Parts: sequence; structure tokens; C-alpha cells
Amino acid sequence: QVQLVESGGGLVQPGGSLRLSCAASGIAFSIKPMGWYRQAPGKQRDLVASILSSGGTMYADSVKERFTISRDNTKSMLYLQMTSLKPEDTAVYYCNVPFSNEPWGQGTQVTVSS
Repeated sequence: QVQLVESGGGLVQPGGSLRLSCAASGIAFSIKPMGWYRQAPGKQRDLVASILSSGGTMYADSVKERFTISRDNTKSMLYLQMTSLKPEDTAVYYCNVPFSNEPWGQGTQVTVSS
């Protein structure tokens, strides 16, 4: 069984920071690429950051220079360090294997508001 459990979201002021975590189980985590997606109300779910098993990363233009994706293969954990947060970053954030049909977790809500 594949299980993806996101945590770390919350309410933060513009310009603030949050660190999201994703605990993965039931997956060969260390050999899979992983990604963070986000979905705002009424919008599609978009991939905003991804990381290869070797550590190479990519980011959507909207978050580049502000977000950092990382992983700990020994713990099957995925992280997203978010800085300089903007109201438009408000969304539910999910982790998953990019472009796979693995099940989605519950996500974690990030709200950026003053």
C-alpha cells in the first residue's frame, strides 16, 4: 500500500516561511523521483517542484528562487522549504511521484494572508 502523508502547513503572513514534510511508505522511495504539487480552489493541481532520486531539482517559474525541495532517502521523507511566501501561494500542497497514478494523500493547507 502506498501512503503519502503531508504535514507542516498552516497560516503564515506574506513574506513568511513554512517547511512542509511528506512521509512516504509502501514505495521504493529512494529510487523514485518525487514532487510537490499544489491546488488552489477552482484551479488545477500543478507540479511546483520535483527532485530526482539523485538529488537533481526543478521548479516551476512561479516558485523558483523561493522554494527548495529536498529529500532524505534514509527516512523516505520529502520536504519543501518555502520562503518569501505570497498570497498566491495559498493552496493545498500534495506530494507524489510526478506523473504517476499513485494515490494522493490528504494534502496540507498553506494559507498566506495578513
